[in-house]
Order: sequence, then C-alpha cells, then structure tokens
Amino acid sequence: MRIGHLTLMAASSNSRNHPRTGVVRHIDELGRIVIPSEIRKRFGFGDKDPVEITVKGDTILLSRPQATCVFCGRDERLNEHRGRLVCNPCIAELSAAAA
Repeated sequence: MRIGHLTLMAASSNSRNHPRTGVVRHIDELGRIVIPSEIRKRFGFGDKDPVEITVKGDTILLSRPQATCVFCGRDERLNEHRGRLVCNPCIAELSAAAA
C-alpha cells in the first residue's frame, strides 16, 4: 500500500481485486464528495491539501500530486511551462523537433 494514495471504485468495478471499505458517500449538487476523516488521517491528507484525480478504467484514483515531467515522468531537473512541469531532456528534445 502506498501511503497518500486512495482508490475510489466506480459502481461497475469488479471488487475482487479491491476490497470495499463499506463507506458510502453521496455526491452533492456541486459534484463534491466528502472523504471521511478516518481515511484522510490514515493517508495523511490535511485541510486544503491538493488532491490529484486520475481515471484508470472503471477506477477513480485520488493521490497527492507528483512533481514529474508531463512527457516522460522524470522527477528531476524540472521547469514549469504554462502550469506544467517539463524536464530539461524533454525541453531539449522538443526544441530540436521544433527547429
């Protein structure tokens, strides 16, 4: 189990691989759900912490945003461009392709 990573299963998901927690929450009129405090504490999420939402198949994943290159996934020598992180090797490759 990776700390700081939650998995929410869509209703059509197969629960054989992911045991359900037994917690049911309703989506409000603004599309929000409340993650129970016990779960937030277990995974170390605090008030106003950023949460990344990813969809993989029928599963919704909640995790801490990772500082990685949007192209290759490297986590070092990153630069921000228009709100996205890009590593130096990818910048060089993109510059060469544009020339």
